[in-house]
Amino acid sequence: MSNHENNGNGGISAASSGLPETPCIIINGAKVAGNIAGMAEAAARSGVKLRPHAKTHKLPEVAAKQIAAGADGITVAKLSEAEVMADSGIDNIFIAYPIVSPAKLERAVRLASRGVRLILAVDSLEGAMLLSQAAAAGGMELEARLEIDTGLHRTGVLPQDAAELALKIDAMDGIRLSGIFTYRGAMLDGKSTLDIRAAGHEEGRMMAEAARALRDAGLDIADVSVGSTPTAAYAAEIDGVTEIRPGTYIYQDRMQVGFGVCAFDDCAGAVWVTVVSRPSAELIVVDGGSKTFATDVQPNNPPLHLRGFGHIIGDEHAVLERMNEEHGMIRIAADSAYRVGDRIAIIPNHICSTVNLHNFVYWEESDGLLRKTPIAARGMLE
Repeated sequence: MSNHENNGNGGISAASSGLPETPCIIINGAKVAGNIAGMAEAAARSGVKLRPHAKTHKLPEVAAKQIAAGADGITVAKLSEAEVMADSGIDNIFIAYPIVSPAKLERAVRLASRGVRLILAVDSLEGAMLLSQAAAAGGMELEARLEIDTGLHRTGVLPQDAAELALKIDAMDGIRLSGIFTYRGAMLDGKSTLDIRAAGHEEGRMMAEAARALRDAGLDIADVSVGSTPTAAYAAEIDGVTEIRPGTYIYQDRMQVGFGVCAFDDCAGAVWVTVVSRPSAELIVVDGGSKTFATDVQPNNPPLHLRGFGHIIGDEHAVLERMNEEHGMIRIAADSAYRVGDRIAIIPNHICSTVNLHNFVYWEESDGLLRKTPIAARGMLE
């Protein structure tokens, strides 16, 4: 927070802080605005559409800011997230996850019938058949994109099998196959990498080639959608890519700093915690553990080799090295001046999963005041 900077040891006095009760997430609105503008400018330079993933903020009001700045629409991972966004007026939504439950597909049909441009994901013949059946039952056509596995080996059809599957899907009633998409992250030659420029270019080339193969097979593929926050701006430079879908950029986090995407000063979100114990000269314990900080980006793993679970603002030598559910153990220098009751701000390794652990964030306005904001799509699992 601009009004409550950490001291040289990373903490501030609880008595003078004026902060909400901890643990809590504080989002700097000015930094969010800068991050929104930066990615919108990158997409515009390359002449591609921007469809940000809302998984990071989960807030319709922030999605509206992204669209106002030039985004074509948004991306979500869950149907329930799409419903929350649509209820707040967002009307161009891509669900980048295969929906195969008949009950969920019925909900998707209802959502599309409300006038929302709803794009669904498909990566299998079985899933496409269920999509076709739902469309027929609803008396409408559903727009879909075929997911391509470009190396992450998660969901998606292998590139060499894409044309055969796409032709079968295109022949089904009730489905309009409008494009292809992938999620690859910072990978190069099948391995994680810090060379995000080369990774983005490789991703873009793979998808442009996949689109050409499908068009050669007679399919009308309009959308070629790619890109994570580290790779989006570079993948967008490849001819044939039409859309990028970064998410984390809205707040940024320690992982993105590690990739060189941003600086710590660009990180709009920080978790504030309180020192509850100093059991030894080199250890403090804070009131934020695995219920407060995401643990999906583990320390010491390639290619980033992060130290601990977050960056302690104001103390580059302190390490959040261990967590239980309610306790965070931070290794400090023995001569540090931390005291019980001090407040500490920590930029998490992964802000997206961290936000989903909290019911609300505190939005810091331009005047420094905090606005308590419920995370509207938090916990939407269906």
